[in-house]
Amino acid sequence: MSELTARLREGLPADAVLTDPDVTLSYARDMADFCASGTPAAVVLPGSVEEVQHVMRTATALRVPVVPQGARTGLSGAANAGDGCIVLSLLRMNRILEINPVDRTAVVEPGVVNAVLTRAVNEHGLHYPPDPSSWEECTIGGNIGTAAGGLCCVKYGVTAEYVLGLDVVLADGRLMSTGRSTAKGVAGYDMTRLFVGSEGSLGVVVRAVLALRPRPPRQLALAAEFPSAAAAGDAVCRIMESGHVPSLMELMDRTTLRAVNALTRMGLPESTEALLLVAFDTHDPAADLAAVGELCGSAGASEVVPAETQAESEMLLQARRSVHYALEALPGTTMIDDVCVPRSKLAEMLEGTAAISEKYGLTIGVCAHAGDGNTHPTVCFDPDDEDETRRAYEAFDAIMALGLDLGGTITGEHGVGVLKKEWLARELGPVGLEMQRGVKQLFDPLGLLNPGKLF
Repeated sequence: MSELTARLREGLPADAVLTDPDVTLSYARDMADFCASGTPAAVVLPGSVEEVQHVMRTATALRVPVVPQGARTGLSGAANAGDGCIVLSLLRMNRILEINPVDRTAVVEPGVVNAVLTRAVNEHGLHYPPDPSSWEECTIGGNIGTAAGGLCCVKYGVTAEYVLGLDVVLADGRLMSTGRSTAKGVAGYDMTRLFVGSEGSLGVVVRAVLALRPRPPRQLALAAEFPSAAAAGDAVCRIMESGHVPSLMELMDRTTLRAVNALTRMGLPESTEALLLVAFDTHDPAADLAAVGELCGSAGASEVVPAETQAESEMLLQARRSVHYALEALPGTTMIDDVCVPRSKLAEMLEGTAAISEKYGLTIGVCAHAGDGNTHPTVCFDPDDEDETRRAYEAFDAIMALGLDLGGTITGEHGVGVLKKEWLARELGPVGLEMQRGVKQLFDPLGLLNPGKLF
């Protein structure tokens, strides 16, 4: 390891190579509980493309695995270190290089925080739509690595739809550019999309060209209470079938509502079985909310409360953004699922999850990006209870199996990482898995980039 450290320091500032075990341990894992992690040999914090290239050339020469990292807010173990690896943290590469209001693009380094970019482009009358719940912490590089989604995907889409081009340092240290800066472009294979969602297994993103949109009007929201999560799912189907295009449509069940109240003291209704939040950022959101309120009523809503001000709307959105932290604060620990199903199957997914909760005798809180069918069932259990832990894993697997049976996918936005490796093979099938492994072999023949993730 002394040779590794010495060679890394030949091309990096002294404070950019960390080897103190107490320090490197803090970089060992992301926010996914119960995903294996190891002890890194070193953590490096490059500040330039050239320094990233030096790290990868050193790693290749010494055959040392490299785990790229952003802010470690991921929920699948994709950023977890392995024993003896180099953790390549990109947090210091955090510059917004350009904002172009005419082309409606931004050029950024991977360590730029999502919320920082959003606020910066807002000053130019523009908007960067992808908004994961961790948007105040997560980085654009991490968003690209996991193909992150967010609360407003129902109208504006996910990260992949906003990445126009990339600069990527490959495993051997070469620099590759993909994509374009233009509004259109179909030259060759779409290599940019290949890297989006690759979880750092094909290369290290060091620069991104992102598409922007005009900044929309401020949104107004409503909250609708339902006697069951399935009834809320039915309301979602009615809203989408009627042609409405909400900017946000989120669901929280009773378990989740109670957890959020305990954490935030917001006073959300705990007597209801499910709360559906719907928002519009149109020029007449009140009219849209009124129409959606009627649809919620026809689906069985016991109460529909439109927000009267933007402050009230923001409070509802903040409640939804706090769900992960609220469920984490419950006694015991959690495993967060990330199953996305067709919207038409959302009610079946919610009913099936409730049945799984009852079968295994466990508390399973459900929140969802209901507008695009992306559910986040969270299995709560006592990790010190061997039988309860076993049932938690079985329930987690049963939820993923249910999602696949309904024509869905095992991950809508969190990624595969360590948590869902076995299930990726089931979803892709043997031929699909063989082709994906072939792509990995082409880009990373020595298997140094984020080994042990995906498959």
